[in-house]
Amino acid sequence: EGQVGAYWGVYDVDRRPKVQFEGPISPTPGWGLLSLISATLASLAFCMMVADGGRLTAAGRGFAGLITSAVATGGVWTLGTGVQTYWTPLDALAGMLLFGGIIGAVVLILVEAHEWVEARWCARRPIVAPVGGGRLRRFPKVSIHVPTYSEPPDLLFETLRSLANLNYPNFEVLVVDNNTKDERLWRPVAAYCSRLGERFRFFHVDPLEGYKAGALNFALRHTARDASIIAVIDSDYKVDSEWLADLVPQFMEPAVGIVQAPQDYRDGTSSIFKAMCHSEYQGFFKIGMVTRNDRNAIIQHGTMTMIRTRVLREVGGWGQWTITEDAELGLRVLEHGYEARYTSRSYGRGLTPDNFHDYKVQRFRWAFGAIQILRGHSQQLLGRKASALSRGQRYHFFSGWLPWLADGFNLVFNAIAIIWSLMMFLSPERFHPPLASFSAIVLTLFAFKLTKMFVLYRVQVGASLWQSLGAAIAGLSLVFTVGTAVIAGLFRKDAPFRRTPKLARRHSIVGAVAAAAPEAGVALVLLACSLAVWNTASFASVDRDVWALLLAVFAVPHVAAVLMSLSNVYARARMPNRELEEAASETRVG
Repeated sequence: EGQVGAYWGVYDVDRRPKVQFEGPISPTPGWGLLSLISATLASLAFCMMVADGGRLTAAGRGFAGLITSAVATGGVWTLGTGVQTYWTPLDALAGMLLFGGIIGAVVLILVEAHEWVEARWCARRPIVAPVGGGRLRRFPKVSIHVPTYSEPPDLLFETLRSLANLNYPNFEVLVVDNNTKDERLWRPVAAYCSRLGERFRFFHVDPLEGYKAGALNFALRHTARDASIIAVIDSDYKVDSEWLADLVPQFMEPAVGIVQAPQDYRDGTSSIFKAMCHSEYQGFFKIGMVTRNDRNAIIQHGTMTMIRTRVLREVGGWGQWTITEDAELGLRVLEHGYEARYTSRSYGRGLTPDNFHDYKVQRFRWAFGAIQILRGHSQQLLGRKASALSRGQRYHFFSGWLPWLADGFNLVFNAIAIIWSLMMFLSPERFHPPLASFSAIVLTLFAFKLTKMFVLYRVQVGASLWQSLGAAIAGLSLVFTVGTAVIAGLFRKDAPFRRTPKLARRHSIVGAVAAAAPEAGVALVLLACSLAVWNTASFASVDRDVWALLLAVFAVPHVAAVLMSLSNVYARARMPNRELEEAASETRVG
């Protein structure tokens, strides 16, 4: 009799009535209790969201109340519907799996809503503003470290020329080439440093362990004794001549350990692919880092960063056990009670990845390194080990990486959804479409994240509609990569440091398809399952239709990966980015 058998008759198998034979008829039995539960949960979620709400405007608190009420009501309604449904053992198994997904989706919606509220309606902690060297009675010596490995010499020449033109009287530059085998790559750089004068010192070290962190620790050991500040830039960056003059004065306050400027890119107008990459990066530096700065919880990244030399030595130097040594060092500095300051103004611009494969390699490294940091600092982040981290700092380090963790679990749910859909065809009397209300929560999360991204990109970043769309495609295209990195990080402690090549070749059509082949395969399977479920009459129901829609939505990030990779084939196609073009023309590099 299948799934419908449980609904026949007015008595169950134990001869108990399934319905009340007297009193008012209600489509939702126990609605009063459900309303009380949802109101209580909404109140708790609202109080947590505005716990630091003194800086929120009335509109922000109103939006927070609206979202928490909607999420609590939807979650309770979904679970209430499930409880009142007759389930076979297999249905119960699917329900438990989806229940975990629902809890995760609810948490993610609240975290995304919190960032939306704080980015849009929150009084900001002051962002570092350029003050110029006029505030300095003396000019502390800055040691600028440039780690490099197998980079084109002409690229490094541009970087070194921009450093030579810094409008600051007291600095040195240490170029550390680690493990480059080809002498034709590093000897011209050594000669160029000699021509630039005694401020520039070049080191070729082979062998040198520890990847980039090893090179930076080597530079730390050879830093001038009177250098009180260390600055780090990547080998492809051209820096603003006022970089040091504007930001060094922040170190006049003893509590300041780090001053961070954004990563930025100067080639975002050269193709649609690079424009989409550049737009996707901007969300983190103009939204995420700004809100994190409010609670002294920014993520340090390994270029355009400055750190007090004494602090760097105090916390033990750069960590060679993780492939994201920059973010890990920044967290250690915060754990020691120092302050990190952020400026949203760009003081240097590098190069975006040249193809989708390299874009994925870079993001895999960031995501895998984030899991390494979470594992290595779990006791401090959970408050089980003494540190100077505040609750707000711990929250941001967890919530900031939560979407990446969700991408890992998303891949698991993709696999479960495919297997379940196949079993629906192999054994339709036992496997049925999951409840529509369960699938609806996951669809709501997807729609909410996209809506939030478009709104904040337009309002906070100042992006055009095309730039916002490009950022969405670029971000979605990395879901598979981030997910695989998270899963790998949960089962492995180490991974090789794979650098992002500079001036690499763009992909041919064959190369572009190969770079996105895993995503393309998953997308085809999900779309095939969606169409098959949709067109099977024996499954006809609202549950079937919503499940088919969910399968199609699961395929969207993987389709985005294919589009992103193919966009790199047409290198001459451009997406307008007036803001970037103007900023690049104004960069003062001499």
